Amino acid sequence: MGVVLKQSLQNTLVTYLGFGIGAFNVLILYPKILSPQYYGLVTFLLSAGTLLWPFIGFGLNNTIIRFYSSFKKRDEQNQLLSMVLFYPLGVALILGIITAIFKDQFILLITDDWIKPYFWLIFIIAFAVAYFELFFAWSKLKLKSVFGNFMKEVFHRFLISVLLYMVYVKLLNVTQFLYALTIVYLLRTLIIKLYAFYLLPPKIDLRLPKNHKKIFTYSALMLLAGFVATALLDLDKVMIEHFMPIEQVSIYGIGVYMASVIAVPSRAMHQITLPLTAKYLNENQNENLKSLYTKSSINLLVISGFIFLLILVNASEIYRLLPPVYTLAFEILCMLSSIKLLDNLLGISNSIILNSRFYKLLLITGVFVILLAIGLNIYLIPRFGLTGAAVASLIVFLMYDLAKIFMVYKFYKFHPFSRKTFYVIVFIFILLFSSRFITLPFNPFINLIIQSISLAIVYFIGILFIKPSEELSLFLKGIIFKLKHFQNKKSS
Repeated sequence: MGVVLKQSLQNTLVTYLGFGIGAFNVLILYPKILSPQYYGLVTFLLSAGTLLWPFIGFGLNNTIIRFYSSFKKRDEQNQLLSMVLFYPLGVALILGIITAIFKDQFILLITDDWIKPYFWLIFIIAFAVAYFELFFAWSKLKLKSVFGNFMKEVFHRFLISVLLYMVYVKLLNVTQFLYALTIVYLLRTLIIKLYAFYLLPPKIDLRLPKNHKKIFTYSALMLLAGFVATALLDLDKVMIEHFMPIEQVSIYGIGVYMASVIAVPSRAMHQITLPLTAKYLNENQNENLKSLYTKSSINLLVISGFIFLLILVNASEIYRLLPPVYTLAFEILCMLSSIKLLDNLLGISNSIILNSRFYKLLLITGVFVILLAIGLNIYLIPRFGLTGAAVASLIVFLMYDLAKIFMVYKFYKFHPFSRKTFYVIVFIFILLFSSRFITLPFNPFINLIIQSISLAIVYFIGILFIKPSEELSLFLKGIIFKLKHFQNKKSS
């Protein structure tokens, strides 16, 4: 098994493990142990730190991967590594000084007075995440990604579980938990730094690389790309804190995390399709690119469509397992889930554009989309609360995703859709609509099991009838054959 494939499979398993621990924290531990106010504060601090870290990192985590292999001499490589090592520190110092000078003005953006003492934790978390991403990229220069992915997806989530348990047994109070949470992010960064330096020890050379202007230009574009990506995910949670009580952030955050389960198949597939997309673009293999685009779209739609239905069909039972205060309106969860379903429907469109010479156009579009998101949130959240935040996100993602589809069609003359795409979408929403009329009388766990098994049977029988793709049909038929073979073997 090749290095790329082996690490892709390992990374996929690690990602699912991290997501499982995260789901346990978000759906079980946080709601049971922290009050909605403090849970909302945790969500706000992490979201605000996520919005800030691209400015400290300045896109340099992408820069070293892009340019390191282009330097053939060791001293040139050292110059690049030294630059990316110290540049974020300089940016952080400048931002820290600016923040200290205008601290009172920044704090005015935080509406709840009791949150203001934790203001600096946002900056520390952003600093830790920026350097973590840099050292993770550093380790990838030696084709090592599994340990870094473990640190990114599993390490901090597991330690957060431990910290929450310590709060539960009264070993920590909530304030101590918040500071310990910040220390976990710093510890994670320190460990990945030691690992990266073990793989590729730095030799400090403070001279700028010969093509430093090109490097800074590329870094600035990657900063923009990173901010657009993070802002689309976390801007709404930060703005909810500004316009609504902090506990509303935790209620909305749980819905966002539930919806994010739908994105897991896309994340796993993109680890495999990304190098293929770049290869087909570089070699002008447009027919292969079109085929990959179409297959990725329909296959992700079918897989994510099932997860989409699992979440929404079982939403009421899931919320019955949580304290009532965390219940989110069904239409809000439906909008948040539809955003993730739409992302899967696009297949590899994002990879196609970012690997093409037209990537700057997508970044510019992203800036306009963020400005639109800010405007919509300012208008809708004060008037409609969490529903307004969800509507704003749905509009923004819909426009951004339509722009991606248009760009690919404009420049490459193909799109990923077919009649089967329409049939699958209609089938998904027929099942969703029908499920709203079914209510089971048992406890939430029994209802979850019955509804999930029934949904799986009906859904995949329908997919076999629709036959959206040859790969999926063969895969499902293979499962049915193995089940029949197992049953016959057992009966004999």
